[in-house]
Amino acid sequence: MPTDFSTVTEVTGYKVTQDQLERLYQRYAFAAQFCDGMDVLEVACGTGQGLGYLARKARRVVGGDFTEKLLKVSQRHYQGRVPLLRLDAHALPFRDRSFDVVILYEAIYYLADPDTFLNECRRVLRDEGQCLICTVNREWSDFNPSPYSTKYYSARELAELLRRHRFQVRLYGSFPATKDSLKDHVVSFLKRTAVSWNLIPKTMKGKEIIKYIFWGKLIPLPPEVIDGMAQSIRPTPISYDSLIPEFRVLYAVGRANE
Repeated sequence: MPTDFSTVTEVTGYKVTQDQLERLYQRYAFAAQFCDGMDVLEVACGTGQGLGYLARKARRVVGGDFTEKLLKVSQRHYQGRVPLLRLDAHALPFRDRSFDVVILYEAIYYLADPDTFLNECRRVLRDEGQCLICTVNREWSDFNPSPYSTKYYSARELAELLRRHRFQVRLYGSFPATKDSLKDHVVSFLKRTAVSWNLIPKTMKGKEIIKYIFWGKLIPLPPEVIDGMAQSIRPTPISYDSLIPEFRVLYAVGRANE
């Protein structure tokens, strides 16, 4: 039976922290700068919160996901405004050179074979096309692996993966892993302890009560990203020659390089 990734996905309507909302907004505000007038594919689009936002700039946006349940949520919202289809990231159902931009956000760690995905990515990208990847940084001290995950990447490993497939790589870090207050230190300690004892709930819904206890009122996740929904935070260019524990989130931009 296929894995149901809906339990570990930020689904429209789920309650999230302000920090989660800011990360969601940043992902698509960052992607939008590469999508103006382009043909764009988002792989593992989930419930599609970013598709409409990108469609306002791109020439064409297509969303795809492996989990039918997630696609149905997106289809109810977009009502045909954005093409959506079920797909496997390891075998993209598109002709060669169909897109200018391929996006894979918060999903590379679920892929059984990221190399196969990147081969497919190179195949469907046009000359000078770009692959955008966002992932949690496994070198962050409070890192907590998700159920169903296969491999998490450090900044160096992510760059090496893309370079192996002939991408020119730029890396960015975001959401500094700072602990400025006593509460930050206490929450960090409790989280690391819970992770080590395998006490963190396995599903997004299960984590809501934990988030409420530590961060207070939660916000329903909207069906579509819009400008101004959260603070605009620019990712910081980083090197990948050393450990990068100071950021919680990593972005990689790979430009197809013949």
